[in-house]
Amino acid sequence: MTAQPDRLLEPLDRVVGKRTAEALDALGVRTVGDLVRHYPRRYAEPGRLTDLSELALGEHVAVMAQVRQATVRTMRSRGGSLMQVSVTDGTRDLQLTFFAKRSGALRSHEHRLRPGKVALFTGTVGEYRGALQLTHPDYQVIGEDVDDEAAVLVEATRPIPIYPSSAALPTWRIQRAVRTVLDTLTEADLPDPVPAEILEHRGLVSLHEALRGVHAPFADLDWRRGQDRLRYEEAFVLQAALARRRAVVAAEHAVARPRRDGPSLLADFDARLPFALTPGQVEVGEQVGTDLERPQPMQRLLQGEVGSGKTVVALRAMLQVVDAGGQAALLAPTEVLAAQHLRSLRALLGPLAEEGLLGGAERATRVVLLTGSQSTAARREALLDAASGRAGIVVGTHALLSPSVQFAELGLVVVDEQHRFGVEQRDALRTRAGVPPHLLVMTATPIPRTVAMTVFGDLETSMLLDVPAGRPGITTHVVPADNEAWLTRTWQRVREEVDAGHRVYVVCPRISPDDPAEGGAAAEEGWEPAREDDGGAARPATPLRAVLEVAEELAAMPDLAGIEVGVLHGRMPPAEKDEAMARFSSGQLQVLVATTVVEVGVDVPEATVMVILDADRFGLSQLHQLRGRVGRGRAPGLCLLVSAAAEGTDAATRVRTLAETTDGFRLAGVDLELRREGDVLGASQSGGRSSLRLLRVVRHGDVIAEARQDATPLVVADPDLSRWPVLREAIGTWLDPRREEFLDRA
Repeated sequence: MTAQPDRLLEPLDRVVGKRTAEALDALGVRTVGDLVRHYPRRYAEPGRLTDLSELALGEHVAVMAQVRQATVRTMRSRGGSLMQVSVTDGTRDLQLTFFAKRSGALRSHEHRLRPGKVALFTGTVGEYRGALQLTHPDYQVIGEDVDDEAAVLVEATRPIPIYPSSAALPTWRIQRAVRTVLDTLTEADLPDPVPAEILEHRGLVSLHEALRGVHAPFADLDWRRGQDRLRYEEAFVLQAALARRRAVVAAEHAVARPRRDGPSLLADFDARLPFALTPGQVEVGEQVGTDLERPQPMQRLLQGEVGSGKTVVALRAMLQVVDAGGQAALLAPTEVLAAQHLRSLRALLGPLAEEGLLGGAERATRVVLLTGSQSTAARREALLDAASGRAGIVVGTHALLSPSVQFAELGLVVVDEQHRFGVEQRDALRTRAGVPPHLLVMTATPIPRTVAMTVFGDLETSMLLDVPAGRPGITTHVVPADNEAWLTRTWQRVREEVDAGHRVYVVCPRISPDDPAEGGAAAEEGWEPAREDDGGAARPATPLRAVLEVAEELAAMPDLAGIEVGVLHGRMPPAEKDEAMARFSSGQLQVLVATTVVEVGVDVPEATVMVILDADRFGLSQLHQLRGRVGRGRAPGLCLLVSAAAEGTDAATRVRTLAETTDGFRLAGVDLELRREGDVLGASQSGGRSSLRLLRVVRHGDVIAEARQDATPLVVADPDLSRWPVLREAIGTWLDPRREEFLDRA
């Protein structure tokens, strides 16, 4: 079967008219194919009214309600006429308001919205005198446009598709446009990327039947069956693309980096470790070591909770590569983290990192740092050490990706905190060498199994679940931002911890009070910005806290008299950042007010308390990362989440969930449920429009597993998909070449 895309590529202005096409274009719908793939977000039952208690101020809604009363009156103060309609869900009322210069202009509304009529209303929820209302809502009276009495009865029982819409294009106009297009499409116009035998095996309907089911259902069974098939199709195309990537990687050649039997850097390092490796570190180290000994490039994802010892596992892998004549590059997302890694690696290695220096070990290498803000002399020396091979380990930020950075023999790329990089950035080092180096991707943000199966399709996954012995726990509490007694107690706890010889982080979402309400540090430092609550609630009236103003307030606070307060943020010069961290680590500073630049990698064992201001404005995974900066020594940790989120909102759910558990996998699942998966088919990692429209990688693990089971043998038997041109075309359409190449690391 060959693809016939002509109808699907047809511009909409030729089919539904210029005005409707322009309104659809604002929704990203431009062709016939786009329109039939613009699926309803939910379905309304004509006999079931919307629960009006769930409406939120400022939200664009589609409400099914019954007209209770409608009145028209003249406005004396401003002239013209006003029509007020009261609609009900049977328990609560909602006011609708229509204005006109003449009362006659409201007669059509008065005629259509007679008491007892049921209609679907769309508009933005406003407020007047304490009551919610819709002003000039668009509406469709149920059964109004159907003349035949029998047809009226049928329409009155059919589910009503509710589409993602806009103020310019209500849901029923989208429905009409879809029906206009769908009624003219045949099976031949809709080539199916899923082979017929797989559809039959899984008991799924054809693409044509699925689209009719979701857009024009006669019963709930129709749209449910259609969604099941379309959801499977998304998973199948995705897994077929991943299977092709696995086949390509399996055919690549890499330089094997075997472990030495005799004296080696790795053996010397193991001998000088002041602690025993955890069972998990031993097991994962064996997996990584075996991968490096193969002539195919290692592609492994290392997941580990905060403090589980991923750095030691990665360092042992780097030393194995150096022993075998190669070099390793460690890519970190921020200069603070890169400098922290440099200090940690040099501290762990000791004399083993001092090749050619007085006091260096007999067998040693060099660990050098390469960042964008280094002095010219320091950068030149680091570039020379990397290019000559003298540096076995090169730590750096995005500066490592510069074409001017050359390696003598790059054998391993370690990417730390993978979620902080765009996929192209992450793969730049791996694809630059003539022979692909091995790749180890690390994350302290746990990824549920189904997400890893989908997003990291050709990476083997290792997990570190245990933490080093003696690591204490962390207690987390939510502090209501409007409760003065709780806030006072928060700063008293800070005083108590400092008096006990400990240190405290205070995290803010902005650097300066003059920064925009969302961002400030975000663009500067590359972290996921603090987000407004997803539940449609109004933005908090108080401005978000900023590092510079909070540091001044704390320094002037009587309860904290005598305590040294410092700041750390992304706009500080590198030397000032290093100095701030060094003073905090040594105890010269007892309180460090910072942005999320301290989110990953920063390791100060004496830090026991973290106060996160405006905690409801951060993502759940990010909050988990921040919390992991305390309790890393012998004393237990305390995390205080200062939040103004209203109960029932997604923001409140985030902070409450963090307080309830330290299980990173549960937190990751909740986070994905709240914010969706993002564009897992491309470089985008969160927010925006997802390439997955019906498939949810957290909820639909069984569908993903089935699609993987079906797609893999098909691709193994026919890697070019020559027998399946429609599937090949679907991969090319849904995933452009760059997207497919980086799919497994999205």
